[in-house]
Amino acid sequence: MTKFVSDAAHSEVGFQVKHMMVSKVKGYFESFTFEVDTDKLETFENAEVYAEIDVESISTKNADRDAHLKSEDFFNVEKNPKIIFKSSNVTKNGDTVTVDGNATLNGITKEMSIDLQYNGKGTNPWGQEVHGFESEFTINREDFGLTWNQQLETGGVLVSKDVKAMLELQFSEKSE
Repeated sequence: MTKFVSDAAHSEVGFQVKHMMVSKVKGYFESFTFEVDTDKLETFENAEVYAEIDVESISTKNADRDAHLKSEDFFNVEKNPKIIFKSSNVTKNGDTVTVDGNATLNGITKEMSIDLQYNGKGTNPWGQEVHGFESEFTINREDFGLTWNQQLETGGVLVSKDVKAMLELQFSEKSE
């Protein structure tokens, strides 16, 4: 098997959530690693996927909001510094790869499936083959114990329970 790793300079882990039910707040994690052990990345043949996201690296471009997200009201970074995903099964259908696995967020582990769209391969300026994937999926933050919220006088809540996750991932073979 060959190990492929995400290129932090050409990959992104982002999210967006409705705020006050009228606008969206976007953010991202600056520090993360995605690894794929596989016989062939294009097909994810015999693949095992592992991802680790450093929650301390969260950024919404607002220091006060970022501090609140890191607090016990949300991610509780001191107690739960990482988001971890480990695959249990990988299947391919056309250009889509479905990765089933266990996600651990805020100390709670849940099964989930992520569909990755294969965007193709190319060669970087250093002659290394790279592969691109992208995905968008929704998670219910309350499933992971992220339940802080406030009721609005006009009805609804301050923060939606549904969070759209967005992945842009570029992989290359890990050099030894």
